[in-house]
Amino acid sequence: CPRTGCALPKEVKSKVGEKVGLPCCHEIPSSESLSNYRVYWQRNTREVVLAYSEGKKIPDYDQYVNRTELDSKNLTLWIYPVEILDNGTYQCVVQNLRISQDFSPRVVCDAPVSLSVTADFSEPNITSDVINTTCESTEMVVTCSSYGGFPKPKISGFFNNGSLVWNTTWVSESSLSPYNVTGKLHLNVTKDINLTCSVEYNGFVKSTSLLLSR
Repeated sequence: CPRTGCALPKEVKSKVGEKVGLPCCHEIPSSESLSNYRVYWQRNTREVVLAYSEGKKIPDYDQYVNRTELDSKNLTLWIYPVEILDNGTYQCVVQNLRISQDFSPRVVCDAPVSLSVTADFSEPNITSDVINTTCESTEMVVTCSSYGGFPKPKISGFFNNGSLVWNTTWVSESSLSPYNVTGKLHLNVTKDINLTCSVEYNGFVKSTSLLLSR
């Protein structure tokens, strides 16, 4: 479909280190070959990821050297191993060199595909520091931390079936770098409680529980 009026990009999900295939919008008929076409896989409509012209591969681009393959029939772009930096929107542009419009190859398809990359976070680590103790309660600060994942996560949790709102901070070198996340709670504990901290990211969850003793 043309760039204007398209539906939302197809979304493909992958984890760091996996091999992922991004589907193209055109499949070469069995009666034809790749030599009849020019195929561009682009990222963000500007950066060329992989390209073939008349069946010949155009040299790799730095970020994707030795990490990409093209299926010669259905034009799927294979990326391996997947990196966080691969997260983003890709465009498959196919031109038929045998059919021209105004002396230019005819574009037979031009469609976006969104690649959503996930990197697993570490198992959350929960620690507690007692600030003050009285006969009625124990005042403490609880910290939950996890590191090395992507995309930006959310921390949630509960204790004794009650939900918790964490004071959350994130650290990352850039929007396409691994995140470290830390959540803090200020609690007055009047009895033993079982507290759970969960780190949620891209449909995945890592959880840890800790018994806090009065």
